[in-house]
Amino acid sequence: MARKRFTTEQIIHHLRAVEVEIAKGKRVAEACKVIGVTEQTYYRWRKAYGGLKLDQAKQFKQLERENARLKKLVADLSLDNAILKEAANPNC
Repeated sequence: MARKRFTTEQIIHHLRAVEVEIAKGKRVAEACKVIGVTEQTYYRWRKAYGGLKLDQAKQFKQLERENARLKKLVADLSLDNAILKEAANPNC
């Protein structure tokens, strides 16, 4: 069975749907079945996106992308720095 990929917006929408179902008196397992995910997926989503609103989640994803870009830049600069040190000190 192919895995579905959900966007952040879809995940937040599904989490709200489960909260509504639970408020109606359904158990977590039944509410998860309504949205079509396992309980484990629900709890993982709730841990990551539980208290976020839609605009906060978008900002969170943007910050993650920026952080990944900056980490790549630091790695590249560190490599360049090591190469320059090696070239400047030929005795080693």
